[in-house]
Amino acid sequence: MNITNWDQAYQEKFTPWDKGLPSPPLVAWLARNKLTGRVLVPGCGVGHDVAHLVSLGIDAIGLDIAPTAIAKAKERYPQLAERFVLGDLFEFSGQFDAIVEHTCLCALPPEWRVRYRDAVLSLLKPGGLFLGVFFINPEMDPGETGPPFGISPEELTALFAGHFTTVEGHVPQAAYPGREGRELLRLLRRATS
Repeated sequence: MNITNWDQAYQEKFTPWDKGLPSPPLVAWLARNKLTGRVLVPGCGVGHDVAHLVSLGIDAIGLDIAPTAIAKAKERYPQLAERFVLGDLFEFSGQFDAIVEHTCLCALPPEWRVRYRDAVLSLLKPGGLFLGVFFINPEMDPGETGPPFGISPEELTALFAGHFTTVEGHVPQAAYPGREGRELLRLLRRATS
């Protein structure tokens, strides 16, 4: 199977990224910090992160390109069905106070990273927050090239430089089993002009 055919992956239940619960680094960060306003979760999959955000009183919506993922999110969280939107991040429009992402950037080919950054810029209000958990050291089998596509802290800094300022960044203690020390949580603020 072509792992970048996301809908096929969901149809065939080949979704190793879906651990059945929200991202531990995001849960830990949100236990200590508050997000306000309208929040977008790109690449929301079956909706665990969106459901967690909403449980905290956050006005969150999830976006995914895979129809089967959106259908599964609505089935799993029927009370939140209207919060799951089928769409392509690169064609989506709207204005958000924050974007929260986990595994979206690392799922895209590295040559799409500037497009991804520009999509985030177009969707975030000036001064908006971008909270991401990024793979800095994905576990790969010999000869495997991804996805996930790891990104170094230096590459992340360069990608968002000039458009965002870094508010916070660290390797989170909380992680899915097997991901300890392999992810980087970074909070960025979009420039106001």
